[in-house]
Amino acid sequence: MKNSKDYLSEANALVERVSVEEGIDLHKNKGAVFVDVRDSAAIAESGTINGALRIPRGFIEFAADPDSPFHNAELNRDATIILVCGAGGQAALAGKTLKEMGYESVRNIGGFADWRDAGGETEAA
Repeated sequence: MKNSKDYLSEANALVERVSVEEGIDLHKNKGAVFVDVRDSAAIAESGTINGALRIPRGFIEFAADPDSPFHNAELNRDATIILVCGAGGQAALAGKTLKEMGYESVRNIGGFADWRDAGGETEAA
């Protein structure tokens, strides 16, 4: 039987973790689609990465599926997707799901507070 640590270990092994500095460079160069997978209450409290899509982890399968009526057209399998959450766990799990759905270039930047503290561009909710 699997536990939460098992799921998180599998996700972390599959989804590349990138530094906040690398993420900030990608953001400045518009080289990726940024997705905040936290729920709306967490985003309302802290804000998010400037221009990030707001797709909660529990909805990622629907937003990422081109055949879903809830598909987000900004998500495409050819894009580099950078995920952020509160500390990195939800982003890793969402990234694993995206990889299983055929998204090849998916990365985890970790927690939003690290982004904000490093001087990454932010926006209010």
